[in-house]
Amino acid sequence: MDTLLQILFFPIIAVIWLIPLAIIALSSKTSGSEKIAWILLVIFVSWFAWVFYMLFAPLKKQQ
Repeated sequence: MDTLLQILFFPIIAVIWLIPLAIIALSSKTSGSEKIAWILLVIFVSWFAWVFYMLFAPLKKQQ
């Protein structure tokens, strides 16, 4: 039973962890180095950075 739990648990956690990265990577709110910075923030700071991305991106107005 423990092995089945491990087989199901880790892929589910990985998908949940990758969702914010995919949303930022596919978003049209930001581009270029700003998008890379947001992705790095999500990798190193986790979900808090993703919440900030949803609230504050883009940091500068697009023309």
